[in-house]
Amino acid sequence: MADTTYLKENLQGFVPQEISYDIIGRVVLNSSVMRLSKVEVMNSESKKFAVYASGVGAYWTGETERIKTSVPKWIFPEITAKKLAVSVPVPREKINDSVIDVFGELRPIIAEAFYKKIDKTCLFGGTDTPFANSIYSAATTNSMAVALGTNSKVDLDISDAMSLIEQKGYEVNGFVSNVAFKNTLRKMRDNNGNELFVTGITDRQGQRYDTLYSQPIEFTHSESWDATKAICIGGNWNYSIIGVRQEIEYDILKEATLNSITMPDGKPLSLAENDMIAIKATMRIGFLPVKDDAFALLTPAASSSSSSSGSGSSSSGSGEGSSSGDGTDLGD
Repeated sequence: MADTTYLKENLQGFVPQEISYDIIGRVVLNSSVMRLSKVEVMNSESKKFAVYASGVGAYWTGETERIKTSVPKWIFPEITAKKLAVSVPVPREKINDSVIDVFGELRPIIAEAFYKKIDKTCLFGGTDTPFANSIYSAATTNSMAVALGTNSKVDLDISDAMSLIEQKGYEVNGFVSNVAFKNTLRKMRDNNGNELFVTGITDRQGQRYDTLYSQPIEFTHSESWDATKAICIGGNWNYSIIGVRQEIEYDILKEATLNSITMPDGKPLSLAENDMIAIKATMRIGFLPVKDDAFALLTPAASSSSSSSGSGSSSSGSGEGSSSGDGTDLGD
C-alpha cells in the first residue's frame, strides 16, 4: 500500500523504521571506524558493556592434585549516546511528498553525512565533540606514536608503531588511514618483493577489504581525516566500542538560516529567502576507546607536518572542532 502520510502533516517524528534501519546499515558499512570497532545496539541513552580484560588460566595437574582455579577479569565501561544531526536543504515543494518517499530519496545523503562525521569525531575529536576521548587523544596521551622517517622505510615506521601496541600486550588487528596514503602503501614490499599492502580480499560474507601486514586496513574520506595529526593509525579495535540507537528522528525547518552552507554571494543559506525547507535528521551514537594504550599513530615527519610523504594534504574543514562545512552537529 502506498504511503499516505505527507510531510506537511508530520513536521516532526521518526523516520520510517525500514528506512531508518537502511540508513544506519549504510552508516555502519561505510564508516571506517565502525567497520573496525565493536558496534553494539543501545536500547537506552546509556549502556554498560562487559569487556574481557584478562583471562582464566590453564594449569598442569597430577592425578591426585587439587585443581587450581583462576578468575577472569572484566571491566564494565559505560557509554552514553549523543545526538548527531544533519540538515539537508530541499525545495519547498518536497513538503507535499510522503514521508517515506522523501526519506527514501535522501537516505544516501543522510547516511554519508553521518558516517563522515562519526569517523572524524571518533578518530580525532574536536571542539564540538561530546565524547571525552578520541583514538588520537588516547594514543598521544600515552605516547603511542612514531614519526614518519624514524626509519629508512615507511613500512619499518609502521612496524615500530605496531610494536608500541604489542609491548602493551595487545595484538594489532586493524589500521585506518586516508585514501591519499594508498600510493605509498602500494609501493611497499618485503625483502622477497612481496606486497605488504594487499587489496581486494573477499571474506566469507562476500565483503571485500584490503590488508596491511595481513590485517584489515580501512580508508576514510578526506573530510574525516586530519593529515596534520596522523598518517596511519593501528590498534586493537576490540577496545573501540560504538553504541547505536536504532531510531532516527526528524524535524522540518522552514525559517532557519544554515550557517554550514554558503551561497554564491558568500552568505549562509536562508531557507525562507531561497524558497527551501531543511530536513533535520538526528541519530544517537556513543563512543569509547576502552583501552587508551591499544592504539598507536604514524605521525607526519616532525620537520614537515603539513606535507608528510604519501599522506596527502589536510582537507579543508578536517581539523578539530569546525562543524561548518559538513552540515553536521554533535551534541548531548
